[in-house]
Amino acid sequence: NGKGISKSAIPYRRSVPNWQKLTPDEIKEEIHKMSRQGLMPSRIGINLRDRLGVAQVRFAAGNKILRILRAKGMAPEVPEDLYFLMKKALSIRKHLERNRKDKDAKYRLILVESRIHRLSRYYRKKQVLTANWKYDAN
Repeated sequence: NGKGISKSAIPYRRSVPNWQKLTPDEIKEEIHKMSRQGLMPSRIGINLRDRLGVAQVRFAAGNKILRILRAKGMAPEVPEDLYFLMKKALSIRKHLERNRKDKDAKYRLILVESRIHRLSRYYRKKQVLTANWKYDAN
């Protein structure tokens, strides 16, 4: 079915590498700066890793990216995984407007939207989303 079991694993040691020169405050400032530019937490982590050589933000700054953003009130209002599912559903809807007969796309849209509803139910229960939050298909 095309789903392999190959994975990468983070190092067991939780200490900050000695080659890392950034202090936790500098890392937090970079996170705030990237968030102001409109980057999502996962994209911030990738930028920190590739551009500044921060292996694991959690160990280097003492907290996860989303928690650092939440402390400043800069966290995205919709969780990232839910946001990207909604974006995918929107692109499938656009595709279906152009290709009415695409039955497979219609089926995939149903699957994606059911995932959105399941995830939003979880986030409402955990009070990440407000109790009256509803997914609007349009």
